[in-house]
Amino acid sequence: MIGKVCCIGAGYVGGPTSSVIALKCPEVSVTVVDYNKDRIAAWNSEEFDLPIYEPKLVDVVRECRGRNLFFSTEVAESIKEADLIFISVNTPTKTFGLGKGRAADLKYIESAARCIADFAHGPKVVVEKSTVPVRAAESISRILRANSRNGNRFQVLSNPEFLAEGTAIKDLLNPDRVLIGGPQTEDGQHAVKCLCWIYEHWVGKENIITTNTWSSELSKLAANAFLAQRISSINAMSAICEATGADVGEVAHAIGRDSRIGPKFLQASVGFGGSCFQKDVLNLVYLCEVLHLPEVAAYWQQVVDINDFQRRRFSTRIIASLFNTVTDKKIAILGFAFKKDTADTRESSSIFICQHLIDEGAQVVVYDPKVREASVRRDLDMVCSDSEKAKKLVSVASDVYEAVKDAHAFVVCTEWDEFKELDFARIHSSMLKPSFAFDGRLILDHEQLRKIGFQVEVIGQASRQRLTNGWLAET
Repeated sequence: MIGKVCCIGAGYVGGPTSSVIALKCPEVSVTVVDYNKDRIAAWNSEEFDLPIYEPKLVDVVRECRGRNLFFSTEVAESIKEADLIFISVNTPTKTFGLGKGRAADLKYIESAARCIADFAHGPKVVVEKSTVPVRAAESISRILRANSRNGNRFQVLSNPEFLAEGTAIKDLLNPDRVLIGGPQTEDGQHAVKCLCWIYEHWVGKENIITTNTWSSELSKLAANAFLAQRISSINAMSAICEATGADVGEVAHAIGRDSRIGPKFLQASVGFGGSCFQKDVLNLVYLCEVLHLPEVAAYWQQVVDINDFQRRRFSTRIIASLFNTVTDKKIAILGFAFKKDTADTRESSSIFICQHLIDEGAQVVVYDPKVREASVRRDLDMVCSDSEKAKKLVSVASDVYEAVKDAHAFVVCTEWDEFKELDFARIHSSMLKPSFAFDGRLILDHEQLRKIGFQVEVIGQASRQRLTNGWLAET
């Protein structure tokens, strides 16, 4: 039914999705296009030094590239030849104008739609893969109709991605569900069947859900909002635990055993990050405001507010534990990606923890096994009011033991598995005393660290010093 697929956008969604489609549909030619020449060059690199890191992604690209998977800057030619076109471009939050800080900026979506209208020959199925506000498909359809040439006909579908970075290939190969929304017309339903045909190569029909277009678009926002809500809920509980002496891990285990709640997304942490959660929740907030639902908007806004509160609360705890000052103190930040098994740093809590510490004059040393120094410096330049100060106070280490040497404290901000296996006795001997360990991801053996001699502070647990001194009971 479909012979050629074009994907506009060679980023975190377009690259992995297209690679898995090529893997599972060997009779279909898949071309990923992007105007960014450096990004396409990285996808085509002989050493397979891909522009994004995902476990197993390089194996899939290695098997398919040059056979039925191609990466190109020839956007016009690829659109012209394709039967089905995915739009997988970035939809960042607007930084100015109407809806600033909440609404999605659809300029790249509009640009992609206009490219399709300009270069398409013959009927096309156009699929919005990017996370978009409700009724974005209608906007794409209007642009295509208004600019259509030679009587071209377009059917616009919604097919949101539900990938989790770090497990993207696993999620693509074994999805909980594939959601496809389309017009409730004969031509629209035929287009839906064409896209279903692609996924049916490896996904059971019972896991492919078809809806109208608007339900599909809203379901993506709702899914991310619900997941973010879970994280903010357990993080709110972690604040109560620290104030009362309860243990958030024990609380999470207890409530997670309730089958109505379940155990997933109940891991307290320094807060959620990534390209989707905050952006999509804020998008939902803006949608509610536009629909004159202020109470609903305020409800979802609190999910983001608690996330910001959690980050500030944790960095304040670091400062308070280090005798209320971190000026000129070396603090090692272990992990800069927003989660393990990815190099993506977008909205990472590490950025904001570092920002708070830099504001207080700390000497911050960052170590992450996958994030490059250029990304660390770029992100911190964007949030620090004094970029020269940030440049002076921040360094990036390529070795974790070098990062913690002569440090007053180390702070686990990303749950990389390798951090669980470190030689903490060696680390303790190389640090200044007293040596502080801050676990913002609940991944370390806290009792073992205390036996070694660390002063351990754990998110969701009251400070041992406060409990010992009786301060907690008094307050």
